[in-house]
Amino acid sequence: MEMFGQNVFNQSVMRDKLPKAVFKNLKKTIDEGLPLDPSIADVVAAAMKEWAVERGATHFTHWFQPMTGITAEKHDAFLSPTESGALLEFSGKELVKGEPDASSFPSGGLRATFEARGYTAWDCTSPAFLREEADVVTLCIPTAFCSYTGEALDKKVPLLRSMEALSAQAVRVLKLFGNTDVTRVTSTVGAEQEYFLVDKSFYLKRPDLMMAGRTLFGAMSSKGQEMEDHYFGSIKERVLSYMKEVNEELWKLGVTAKTQHNEVAPGQFELAPIFENTNIATDHNQMVMEVLKRVALRHDMVCLLHEKPFAGVNGSGKHNNWSMSSNDGQNLLEPGHTPHENAQFLTFLMATIKAVDTYAGLLRCSCANAGNEYRLGANEAPPAIISVFLGEQLADIIDQIVAGVTKSSSLSGHMDIGVNTLPSLPKDATDRNRTSPFAFTGNKFEFRMLGSSFSISGPNIIINTIIAQALKEFADVLEKSTNFEADLDQLLQETAKKHKRVIFNGNNYSDEWVQEAAKRGLPNIPSTPDALKELVSKEAQEVFAAHNVFSEKEVHARYEIMLEQYVKTLNIEALTMIDMANHSIIPTAIEYATTVASSINAVTAVSSKLDVSTQKGLLEELSDKLAAMSANTKALEKALEDALNIADADKQAAAFRANVFAKMLELRATADALEKIIAAKYWPLPTYREMLFVL
Repeated sequence: MEMFGQNVFNQSVMRDKLPKAVFKNLKKTIDEGLPLDPSIADVVAAAMKEWAVERGATHFTHWFQPMTGITAEKHDAFLSPTESGALLEFSGKELVKGEPDASSFPSGGLRATFEARGYTAWDCTSPAFLREEADVVTLCIPTAFCSYTGEALDKKVPLLRSMEALSAQAVRVLKLFGNTDVTRVTSTVGAEQEYFLVDKSFYLKRPDLMMAGRTLFGAMSSKGQEMEDHYFGSIKERVLSYMKEVNEELWKLGVTAKTQHNEVAPGQFELAPIFENTNIATDHNQMVMEVLKRVALRHDMVCLLHEKPFAGVNGSGKHNNWSMSSNDGQNLLEPGHTPHENAQFLTFLMATIKAVDTYAGLLRCSCANAGNEYRLGANEAPPAIISVFLGEQLADIIDQIVAGVTKSSSLSGHMDIGVNTLPSLPKDATDRNRTSPFAFTGNKFEFRMLGSSFSISGPNIIINTIIAQALKEFADVLEKSTNFEADLDQLLQETAKKHKRVIFNGNNYSDEWVQEAAKRGLPNIPSTPDALKELVSKEAQEVFAAHNVFSEKEVHARYEIMLEQYVKTLNIEALTMIDMANHSIIPTAIEYATTVASSINAVTAVSSKLDVSTQKGLLEELSDKLAAMSANTKALEKALEDALNIADADKQAAAFRANVFAKMLELRATADALEKIIAAKYWPLPTYREMLFVL
């Protein structure tokens, strides 16, 4: 496809534009993780500028990922004034380093207003690209973002650190298996992206969607997703036209968007790419979210990336398909045809199980925010309890390891469908478990807890780091071994016995599993403030420090930022609810009650014998619900005021979760009850029926 990657300064373009020696030098940095040679920066910058200008670019920007969870950029023109006019110039210095304001981004106390300097640094492992918007073309250079004092202020630096940590420990283990050629192991990710689309006209009439990204009020329509007719259904023409444009934009950017389909809820859809190195996949997922939102507006729609934009139907997640690949072409989580005999595979599998069990709280923390709190535990989203699904074949092998003998692997075989004209289908070694948070799906693990609005950086930092730690502990033991096979068998057996508790192949939604998980000692952390505390636990800080992923200051900064974001989110939602209640819903209810009262007076004025019991009953119900609505609005105002007056950040977050959130639910219940009895022509907000089914 000529379209694919046409807006990317990829290795093919670099090979064409750069001198051979410079290209080889840069390629070694990209492929092998070697230090960047600063002497080549001017040559690369000149070639990059020439390529960009040929395609209409007038500006460049250092494109980075601050701890807001979205991307940031500052555009500078290639323009440089001269005595006779101006030139288009772009130096190596401008390519390598930029200086955005570090105090205006979340820093968790690492930077203050009077300490504003920060730096962006060129990440040459992620290719530069052109973004086309209307008639404007901008050269975007992926960068890292750090403070004047050297701390990471973004989501990219710790991710790259975690990838280096994983590589170092995985290479140690591979060398123990006799692989002396391997020099690098890279984590790979394919991030499935779920999203909702709503008509733009409805969005603009919903203050809650505009301010909070989700419906804070809204009675469920008579039909939701219970007929199961939207999932994989025929894609509507308007949506298909939108998807076509999304794909074209992403393909130009080199994003391997491959799969698209209707998701479970009406108005919900999914886009999935092919696997890539984790840092590239992270950049590309940010591009995916930006393109989904930008293109939707061109089609008079709005793309919603909130985890739970509509109550009562499926929420939106982001399934993080994670694996490890060596530079000699191995997928380290590929079981092969006889996984019980594949000692290398079993070693990496057991390291993953050990890591997930040991650091379950950290994994839960990596997916904690206010939006995901509404989603986890229902409608195909996993619960807050971390467990691992392996399927029957691998679970059986783990049992054999615990017993001290691995003799066989249950065969998958073929399925006979019973129709002669249909092919005999090969049966996979594992079923799929849509309720499991961390599921093995053939040759990778699918971490299903991520929310749809998340940067995938945070969860993958955690996964890379904790598995690096497990591999380190394995390597520390086995490198001292005098009988590798025997000591490996013993290590795997001890690990399986200790961490088998985290393996669960059943229904994660059942009450029985909650009870069973408690018996096994598995943590269950439904609350975001409680989950975030796992980030600053002693165990977490030790593992981050051991692998140079986060310093103690960087860990605490991120904790403060995430806690603050949680409070700010609920504060915005509460204020929006109060505003909508006082200025829209309560006045509407009063107006409608007045109309009903006038109807009663008008009818009885004609004749006292006419039956107005229906109107009177409706008026009484309206009056009761209106009084409850007013009382609940005042209660939310009081709870919000009390919470905002709490100085301690931990206690404030807990108060928002326990008190403000509870009052928000009560206010919503009364408003939704009013919606069900107020005539449609009076109701001021687009309804669920309109938003979910009109596209």
